[in-house]
Amino acid sequence: MEWLTPLTAFYAAAVSVPLLLLLYFLKLKRREQIVSSTLLWKRAVQDLQVNAPFQRLRRNILLLLQLLMLLALLLALAAPILALTAGGARRYVLLIDRSASMSATDIKPTRLDQAKKQAGTFVESLRGESFFSLRGARDQTMVIGFDNHAKVMCNFTADKRQLIAAIDRIAPGDGDSALAEAVMVAQAFAQAPGEEPQNQSVRETAKMILFSDGRIHDLDEIMVSTDELTFHCIGESTENVGVTAMQARRSYEDPDRIDVFATVANYGDEPATTDVQLSINNDVRAVKSVTIPSGKTGDDSDDAGPGKVAVNFALSYAEAGVLQVKQLLRDSLASDDAAWAILSPPKRLSVLLVTNGNTVLELALKACPLAGLDLMSPAQFDANGISDFSAEKAYDVIVLDNHLPAKLPKCRYLVFGRPPNEIDVSVAEQLENQVIVDWRPKHAVLKYVSLTNLFAQECYKMVLPRDAEVLAEFNESPALALLRRKGSVFLLAGFDVLKTTWPFEPSFVLFCYNAVSFLGMQVGQNQQVNLQVGEPIVIQGLAPGVTAAIDGPGFSDSEIKASSAGTIRFPGTDRVGIYGLRISQQLPRLFAVNLLDPLESNIGPRREIVLSGQQVQARESAVTRANLPLWPFLVGLVLILACLEWLIYNRKVRI
Repeated sequence: MEWLTPLTAFYAAAVSVPLLLLLYFLKLKRREQIVSSTLLWKRAVQDLQVNAPFQRLRRNILLLLQLLMLLALLLALAAPILALTAGGARRYVLLIDRSASMSATDIKPTRLDQAKKQAGTFVESLRGESFFSLRGARDQTMVIGFDNHAKVMCNFTADKRQLIAAIDRIAPGDGDSALAEAVMVAQAFAQAPGEEPQNQSVRETAKMILFSDGRIHDLDEIMVSTDELTFHCIGESTENVGVTAMQARRSYEDPDRIDVFATVANYGDEPATTDVQLSINNDVRAVKSVTIPSGKTGDDSDDAGPGKVAVNFALSYAEAGVLQVKQLLRDSLASDDAAWAILSPPKRLSVLLVTNGNTVLELALKACPLAGLDLMSPAQFDANGISDFSAEKAYDVIVLDNHLPAKLPKCRYLVFGRPPNEIDVSVAEQLENQVIVDWRPKHAVLKYVSLTNLFAQECYKMVLPRDAEVLAEFNESPALALLRRKGSVFLLAGFDVLKTTWPFEPSFVLFCYNAVSFLGMQVGQNQQVNLQVGEPIVIQGLAPGVTAAIDGPGFSDSEIKASSAGTIRFPGTDRVGIYGLRISQQLPRLFAVNLLDPLESNIGPRREIVLSGQQVQARESAVTRANLPLWPFLVGLVLILACLEWLIYNRKVRI
C-alpha cells in the first residue's frame, strides 16, 4: 500500500474534522413559540438538551456516519494505491517501435498509438515515487523509441508523469525497424558499475518490455536471454497494398522521353484490384487498373511472399518536375501507397579533354552520348586561366590526361595519371607491374565493368585521405578512387591508361561512359535527390556558413548551416514525401524520400520472434494494471454512507 498525496489529506482533515465536531458542540438558536402542552414535544426538549453548548457528546448515529464519510473522503484525497505485485524494486526499459509498419491503422487509431497506450498502462502500474509508502520499493523505468535508429526519450526514473510525457513524445516514423541498436543502448544505460568484484553491477539487470508488431529486420544480431525481454505484439491484419519499387529515367536516345517502372505488391490473403496513377507536378498523366494476386501463404510466416505486379508508364516531358506513382486502393498503411522521383531537365554533358594526344581516350569519350567534346593541350588549359565561373558554366566534366594544372577551376574531374596538387592526395612512389585485386562492381562508376584483365606497367602509389572512396585496388596501391574537395569532385585513376592493357578491353569504353555519367550527375546541386527514408540530404560545394531553410512533411522553415567545408547535411528524413531546400533567393532544391521497403510494407504481425536462436512468444493479452487505485471504492463508500445517513435522518425527524 502506498499513498500518493497524504499531506493533502492531512491538511484537509485538520480543517474539516474540527469543523464537523464544532457543529455538534454549538447550541442552535431557536425561535420561541408558546404551546398549550409539552406532551407531544418531548423529542424537541431532548433536542434542546443535545444542542446545549460544550456538553459531553452523546451517542449520535448521524455524527458517526458523517465522521465515517469524512474519513473516507480524506482517504480518497490521499490517493491510496494497493500494489498487486510483491518483491523488491525493479528496473524496466520500455522499447517502443515507431517504424513505418507501426503506422498501420488496423488498430484504431494506429498501432503506435495502441503501443503507447499499453506502455502508459504499464507505467501506471509501476511502484512509483510517492511521499509515503508502507514499503521502500521504487520501480525505475527508461523509455526508448526506435525505428532504424534508437532514441532515448527518458532515462531511468520513478516519476510517472515524466515517463508518460516521454511516451507521448514518441512520434511516428517511416523508417525500417532495427532493434539491435535500441537493445545496445538499453544495456549500456542499465548496467551501472558498482563496487563488487570484477566491476559487476550492484543492480539487478533491467527487464526490457518490447511493444512492436514484430516486423524487425535485425533479430539475428541481438543477444538477449528470454527472461530479459517481454514481447507485446501490436497488430491484427496483414491486408496491405503498396508500391515497393519505382524508377524513372530519361531515354539516352530521346532525352524528352521518360520511362517509369514500378512494382505494386499485395500482402493480403485475397487478390486486390486497384488503380495505379502517374502524375507529374500534381497533374495526372495516366491511370492503369491492375489486379494483384494474393500473398503466398505457408506454415512459416517468414516464407510468405506478396503477390506482385509490374506497372510501366512512358511519357514525354522536357522540363524539371516531381513525378509520382500512387496506388489508389485504401488500405491500412498509407506511407507505401505512393513513391516520388525528382526529374531534372534533359541535359547532354559537355566535356573538356586536356591531353597532349591520347587517341584511345578521345575515341572512348566520343562513344559517349555527349553534347560536345572539346580538346585542349595542357599549355592551352593553363594559359587560358579559366575562372571557376566560366569553367563550371562551359563544361560539366574535365578529363585530365597526365597533366598537373597550376589552377583547378571548380568542376568535376576524371584524372588519369598523377593526382593534382592541393586535394590532400600524395604520391609515395611509382610502382611497376600491378594487377587489380579487388573492385566495387556495385558502384555506379564500375557497373557492368570487369577489371579482371587490367594490368598496369606503371602506376602511382596514392596516399588518400580518410574520406576518399576507394573503388578499385592494385596489389600495392589504390587504382581508382573518388574524392570531393573544395566543391569539386575528383575521380582518380592513378596510372597512364596507355601504359596498361585497359584500352584493349571493352570495359574501358564502358568505364568512360559510367564515369562521365556519374560525374555529370554531380553538377552543382544535382546530387542524389531520390532517397529512401533515413538517408541524409547532402549538398556540397556551397559557401562556408551559408544558411538554408528546409521544408518537409510535418515541418517548414527548419534552418541549417553549411559546414566550414561548404557542405549541408540534413539527416531528418524520417517521413516519406517531398523535401525542399532553399538558399537565399534561389529556387528550392527538391528531394524525394520514399519507403520502397518490402519488409515494412509486409505489416502482418509476428506473434513470435527469434533472438539469436531463442524463441520469444508474444504475451497473449494486452498490458493491464498491476496495482489498484482505491479512491474510487472510497468515493463509492461515501455515497453509500450518505444515502444511509439520509434514511436515518428522515426516520428520526418523522413525527
